[in-house]
Amino acid sequence: MSLEVSHLSKFYGNQKALDEVSFSATPGRILGFLGPNGAGKSTTMKIITGYLSADAGQVKILGENALENPKFVSPKIGYLPENNPLYLDLYVREFLEFSGGLYGMRSSHIRSRVEELVRKTGLSTEQHKKIGQLSKGYRQRVGLARALIHDPQVVILDEPTTGLDPNQLVEIRNLICEIAKNKTLIFSTHIMQEVEAICHDVVIINKGRILAASPLSELKAGSGQVELILETEEELELMWFEKLGKVKFGSKGNQQLVIETADPVETRKVLMQLIAERGLNLNSLNQSKKNLETLFREITQNL
Repeated sequence: MSLEVSHLSKFYGNQKALDEVSFSATPGRILGFLGPNGAGKSTTMKIITGYLSADAGQVKILGENALENPKFVSPKIGYLPENNPLYLDLYVREFLEFSGGLYGMRSSHIRSRVEELVRKTGLSTEQHKKIGQLSKGYRQRVGLARALIHDPQVVILDEPTTGLDPNQLVEIRNLICEIAKNKTLIFSTHIMQEVEAICHDVVIINKGRILAASPLSELKAGSGQVELILETEEELELMWFEKLGKVKFGSKGNQQLVIETADPVETRKVLMQLIAERGLNLNSLNQSKKNLETLFREITQNL
């Protein structure tokens, strides 16, 4: 494991921001770090990167204790914080070259690295502008390029796709996938579709506690539940279907029901019997697996 977080705890006065947080990340696999606002995501990432101290626990990066040796570990980390601090009066290339100098990179290496990142992050047309003249989406690209300038082995991105339009989103998503081929990459976002599109592993945190940490495929398969979506011409009553278990109205109001079941075959049989008994006119009966957004909502609401 190139990143191991063990029993990490953090207090702000009497408030426990992190409660025994533990998870790990490996090269070549993108880790989606998810949680509601105030769950502890940014606090965890700031401790990993050395911006904050921890009250208890351990962080190991490439086998080194990051909490005891932050100056040694810091150059091995690339970090794009949520607020993306930039020097707005500097030109894009000037800022990236300055950032490379902070890591003690040679001038020739800085120039070649800036050329590479300007191209990869889609900044070619904006590279000679001041950062303050850029849109939010392009500023995000500058922040991402700055996080990668020193070719770090561990990359931590906090809401990296904020402010990007759909075309930019695809470009940055492809870049993130390319970066992660030989690096350890943690990707924090509120956009569940992004996680499902590019992440291999998922950690879900809420109220400072880890609620789930597993490969995304196992998390989705482990729910053991599918949803049947019933739509009729008539308005329905929930009480007619109570014996089926968890039932709720769907997006089309009282003419659509969503039935959660672990046995869709048997549930379909019972549904058809109920439809016949009630003399209902069936429009459709479809099946769908729970998506990550549904699982996330259930996991975080159950705490």
